[in-house]
Amino acid sequence: MPDSVYKVIELIGTSNDSWEKAAANAVEQAAQSLRDLRIAEVVKLDMQLDAKGKVEAYRVKLNVSFKFEGS
Repeated sequence: MPDSVYKVIELIGTSNDSWEKAAANAVEQAAQSLRDLRIAEVVKLDMQLDAKGKVEAYRVKLNVSFKFEGS
């Protein structure tokens, strides 16, 4: 296996339905502009609440890695 370098970025995904969909939304969006995505690690889960305490949105903070292609 040749030596490789990976870059890690932080993403925050949101969904009105679930944390799983929020994570998938973030990764799918990143895949549109980044190549060779490798790992997505969930760092934090939280929810946005309305004034009555009802869940408005689910949020997921992810660290996503992809293979770094140097110049």
